[in-house]
Amino acid sequence: MNSYVNMGVGALLGTVFVLMSVSIASEGIFHSEAPEKEGFAIVAEETATEAGGAGAEEAQSEPIAALLAKADASAGEAVFKKCASCHTIEKGGANKVGPNLWGVINRPVASHEGFSYSAGMQTFAEGGKVVWDYDHLSFFLEAPKKHVPGTAMGFAGLKKGDERANLIAWLREQADSPAPLPDPAAAGDSGSSEAKPAEGQTAQEGQAPAPAPAN
Repeated sequence: MNSYVNMGVGALLGTVFVLMSVSIASEGIFHSEAPEKEGFAIVAEETATEAGGAGAEEAQSEPIAALLAKADASAGEAVFKKCASCHTIEKGGANKVGPNLWGVINRPVASHEGFSYSAGMQTFAEGGKVVWDYDHLSFFLEAPKKHVPGTAMGFAGLKKGDERANLIAWLREQADSPAPLPDPAAAGDSGSSEAKPAEGQTAQEGQAPAPAPAN
């Protein structure tokens, strides 16, 4: 075997040795343990039904009739400051972004003279059949977009029942003849102050953000 053959064999063995060394070193450096659990576990959000009746009961609020029985109307005047940028309250007051709210309790929805209501609110009003009674007001003030889906009101709502009741109690007094307060004993057993909109009462309201109802 001549020197050229010896050199070729040596070079080949050297190359094989280098490749094996690199492979072994890479395995040691980049080796990762297999995960105990493959992939990702996707947990579906628990629905209200799965959560059970207890969770549903917690989500319900105290009836507005019961809240009004212990409401503080003077405190409601302070709450109305959140509405004042878009509504006036004095008798004969001008319409702003929203309509004037004098005598709003039990007033037919979308009925204030001189105010241009959206087609959505007019549909919600059902031709004057729907009025801003205590239940509708409470539900609307708590979640405007839920009570009138598609409303342009950016106001998130008054989530605290006592705050809503204070405001409604004060709005009630802003009228020639304040409407009678509801009977707490007649609130029913549902435990909810929310007058759910009947089928066909969903609409879009194109009024600007303000917590008081654009009626």
